[in-house]
Amino acid sequence: MASKSRVSILDYFNIVCEGENGKIESNCKACGTRIQAKRTVTSNFRKHQAMYDEFVRKKDVKREAMQMCTGPPTGRVISQSGAGMNKFDYSDPRQSLISEAIAKMIIRDLQPAQMVEYEGFRELLQLLEPRYIPVPCHYIQQQLLPAYVSQVQLAAKQALKGAESCSVTLDLWRSSSVGNNSGAGFLGVTCHFINADWHIRSALLACLPLPDHSNTQQMLSEFDEISESHGISGKVFRVIADLSPCENRSAFRLPGFNLIGNGEEDEEDGSDEESSAGEAISSNENNKSLDQCLGRSRIDCFARLLAQCVKEGVCASPQISVPLNKGAHLYNYIVATVAPEKLVQVFGSSTSTNWQRPSSIDKWNAQLKILRQMVESMDFLEDIVDRTDLVLGNLEKAELRELVEVLEPFEEASDMVQGDKHVSISLALPCVLGLRKHLAEVVTHQCSGIVMGLSQALDRRLAGILEDPLYVTATTLDPQFKLSWSSDSDWHKQVLLEEVGKHARPLSPIENHSEAQPSPSKRCKLFSFIKQRPTAQAKTVEQELSTYLHEEPTDEDPLQYWKRKSIDFPLLSQVAKKVFPVPATTTSVDQIFNLVSKTLRPEQCRLLPKNLDTLIYLKANYRILWS
Repeated sequence: MASKSRVSILDYFNIVCEGENGKIESNCKACGTRIQAKRTVTSNFRKHQAMYDEFVRKKDVKREAMQMCTGPPTGRVISQSGAGMNKFDYSDPRQSLISEAIAKMIIRDLQPAQMVEYEGFRELLQLLEPRYIPVPCHYIQQQLLPAYVSQVQLAAKQALKGAESCSVTLDLWRSSSVGNNSGAGFLGVTCHFINADWHIRSALLACLPLPDHSNTQQMLSEFDEISESHGISGKVFRVIADLSPCENRSAFRLPGFNLIGNGEEDEEDGSDEESSAGEAISSNENNKSLDQCLGRSRIDCFARLLAQCVKEGVCASPQISVPLNKGAHLYNYIVATVAPEKLVQVFGSSTSTNWQRPSSIDKWNAQLKILRQMVESMDFLEDIVDRTDLVLGNLEKAELRELVEVLEPFEEASDMVQGDKHVSISLALPCVLGLRKHLAEVVTHQCSGIVMGLSQALDRRLAGILEDPLYVTATTLDPQFKLSWSSDSDWHKQVLLEEVGKHARPLSPIENHSEAQPSPSKRCKLFSFIKQRPTAQAKTVEQELSTYLHEEPTDEDPLQYWKRKSIDFPLLSQVAKKVFPVPATTTSVDQIFNLVSKTLRPEQCRLLPKNLDTLIYLKANYRILWS
């Protein structure tokens, strides 16, 4: 807003063009005289004495006003009632922009709307822009936020009108700080679809308070109402659901490698072991109930299953926690005592600002990156540490090196499926095959128990993907893979044909005719003497698939490929448009739930905002409002 109130020489001239040698050619607003002046020279401006005097007067007024705004040396802000400075009108665009910026901050940081009435916040506003009229809390809660909600709902419904099909993710969050009812929580319903331009879009359709998170029927009833109100009933292809509450499936961390500095969370996790076991039983019952209600349309989140495999594999070797714990103490010590510029060569300059942020390293794959950087620079780190008790022994270093080597492909798979803008479901099956091959070939001396645990977890949790028609279809329709991964291409080809037969809509004669229509120039009488080419006959599914598989695999983006090939392969492209929006990773609302679980906790003296569901809804859909 400062630029709006700045007193500038250029306010008195209409700029015509910028000439050579940095000269600005302009017309005087008063007399129309053409003048030239360098950027830093005002001598020509002084030729127009009346305007120059006005310019100097305004500069003096602005300087006096700034001094009055600053107040005495004590830093106390003086009221502007007698300063001769008028407040913004409520219709002033600058008033609206500042109010909107405050609302955006409340949404992004999940802050209570009451903060706009805090004395310190109002003093800050007074210092930054004295002309702004602070808005009351109820204006944010009852007008601004509901208006944003209406905007998002309208945009989401409009976008979903053109979607032929979609997939939905159900996320559940429960926190003991929600209220006295320990079963209360929130249900997030996220929709994924491909628009007419073949871009994947995701939108949180609703974030609903749930009095009882264990009531699966209530959740499904809410889901049906949301589907009906957004016009996606009958369009839902797959439902990705894991109804274990977010707070109880918090991000897995490497044992002992807490990286937060005091180990408090480890103790807290141990104290909640019994309640977590009870929640696990409850969530298993919820998931069984979901399977009965949703049938084959319900699937698990691949990224979450992958994290469970890593957890079970690492926990299969309890002795690894000793070097991990020692490595964590070393990390915490160097971050607390060593100057950041010395650590740039270890952790890189791009991440130096996040070294001491627990939120940036609360997941196993993020921790593994830190651990790898430490292992690669262990000699340097030990040289700058003045405590011998933190130095790792040769055996401990070897164990950590092997652990990094074993888990690196799992980290790569986890990173690969992240994001909601690209096709991720087609990557799941090749990832499982690659991980199987890696575990069969890796040679270890210290981590053989982890390798065995990972192999067993992979077979138990992810082996079904290799025969699941959804994953077979998605991987085969990804032009970079096709059937190059298959050990039984005939069988997988038959699986794909069956899936296309189920989900592809046969083209009507009108659609076939419209696609085969010649150009207008060839239909006119003037060119009637030219022999027309015979109309191409519609291909069968078998013919489309045969032609598609005959082409060489390409690294072209799957969405752009099928946008380009939708005319050549109309039936296959229909199935691709159904399958590709299915996410293999977690949603933005799930990440927000994790953030809320870490930051809004009773022991941290942060209360949940009363309209938390609205804030979560708007934060997850932030790009729709302010892209």
